[in-house]
Amino acid sequence: MNEFRAYRIDQEDKKIVAGFTTINLDDLTDGDVVIKVSHSTINYKDALAATGAGRILRAFPLNGGIDLAGTVVSSDSDEFAEGDAVLVNGCGLSETRDGGYAEYARVPADAVVPVPDGMSAFEAMQIGTAGFTAALAIHRMEQNGQLPENGPVVVTGATGGVGSIAVDMLAGRGYEAVALTGKADQADYLQSIGARRVLVRGDVDFGKRPMEKAEWAGGIDNLGGDALTWLTRTVDYGGNIASIGLAASHELNTTVIPFILRAVCLLGINSVDTPRELRLGVWNRIGGDLKPQHLDTIAANTISFDELPDAFQAFIDGKVTGRTVVEIT
Repeated sequence: MNEFRAYRIDQEDKKIVAGFTTINLDDLTDGDVVIKVSHSTINYKDALAATGAGRILRAFPLNGGIDLAGTVVSSDSDEFAEGDAVLVNGCGLSETRDGGYAEYARVPADAVVPVPDGMSAFEAMQIGTAGFTAALAIHRMEQNGQLPENGPVVVTGATGGVGSIAVDMLAGRGYEAVALTGKADQADYLQSIGARRVLVRGDVDFGKRPMEKAEWAGGIDNLGGDALTWLTRTVDYGGNIASIGLAASHELNTTVIPFILRAVCLLGINSVDTPRELRLGVWNRIGGDLKPQHLDTIAANTISFDELPDAFQAFIDGKVTGRTVVEIT
């Protein structure tokens, strides 16, 4: 453990530089739990951070990777002991503290989550931040009265990691999951993971009026912009819209009319700063009633640590379907 390998992101002359390097524990950000990392993932946010296409890191240098799973090798916390199987997602990884693209990580105990019973580290990373975010969205919607019997729930950006797992989880809970995608050739994939219907974004009239015909009992949005505006126009009375991502736009141009006349609720989903009690509760549900049923389809792509640098651009270009797991050790 004296020296180990890490994929580190730095800034030189206001430009992002990233690559493999050798570091030791003293180089890591502070924490009271040291984890031997076995698996991580690639998320769109990771690709933005590593390529400099988006400003993600708020400190330099840092190891990339907003997800990690592995085994505790030392702990100053009574909550964790050597040999425990654990995971960490969000909680400032690859933003303000070193992330999962390294053979070892050191993190605060309150960021660490036990891997759910019956789940491997590999499966935990097949789910990762994307699955946690999808589960958090459904959890928040159900806290706010969402029920399968209320009607269909539409997921935008459905071929992405969050979208794919959201479709799977909704179907597993008994919802009529409807997938909206810009990738017409992925209809079979979306139906195989639980989508009852598939809508191609280019074929959908997003409308212009403050309210259009009510079609959905709820929505999970990964896109922002026109797609999120369309959801505010078309979600039925008392429905919930979970706003998760901004893959298309950070803007939202709508009116207050749907929120007043249809009592539509817009729920913001932040998976990074989720309070610990809620984080543990959602991961408990992921190991139970929200456990995805089609992980091997959704997360069919596994790469080695060495292959990591060449994998980011496909995420930036929107060419990736589902989830990618990175084998660290």
